[in-house]
Amino acid sequence: MKVSRQAPLTEVERLAALRHLLLDADVPQLLRVAGIIVLLYAQPLTRVVRLTVDDLLRDGEAVFLRLGDPPSPVPEPVASLLLHYIAARDNMNTATNRASRWLFPGRRAGQPCRPDHLSALLNEIGIPVAAARGAAIRQQLLEMPAPVVADALGYHDGTTARLLREGGGAWSRYAAGEHGRSPAGPTEPTTPAVE
Repeated sequence: MKVSRQAPLTEVERLAALRHLLLDADVPQLLRVAGIIVLLYAQPLTRVVRLTVDDLLRDGEAVFLRLGDPPSPVPEPVASLLLHYIAARDNMNTATNRASRWLFPGRRAGQPCRPDHLSALLNEIGIPVAAARGAAIRQQLLEMPAPVVADALGYHDGTTARLLREGGGAWSRYAAGEHGRSPAGPTEPTTPAVE
């Protein structure tokens, strides 16, 4: 059996997909939020569906998404969209799901949304998940050293090193030293976004 890899989106395509998800109110919020997490943070849907509302943190006005250590900052208008989505999540009206902490609650009680189902829905609205993820991680590696990307996004160091090599980069440009504190915010946000 031949396995084919889908080429990552170009940066122009990735930004167009982000713009579409941010601005098109006709797209269901669940798909907008899930797609944005893939396009911004290079997360596989198997991890996206395992996120809980407790993984969205606030420190004053700043919003963070716990994907790795430290949590990743969430820029506006994405932060507002995420907070609004949490307040109006789907599948919360059934008696078995009312207290669900899943960011993407599934139809079955106590279970998150299935990643294959979410992938099919995203593909239907023009977001090819594998290609979007590839583009997002490639962009992250262009902007930050591979070890920083690995820590912040919850990737294994070996994975980001391999992706960097495949893209023509090397760890040699990584500056050694203390990198435990994000310049964009605290390492431990103080308040959960939703109580």
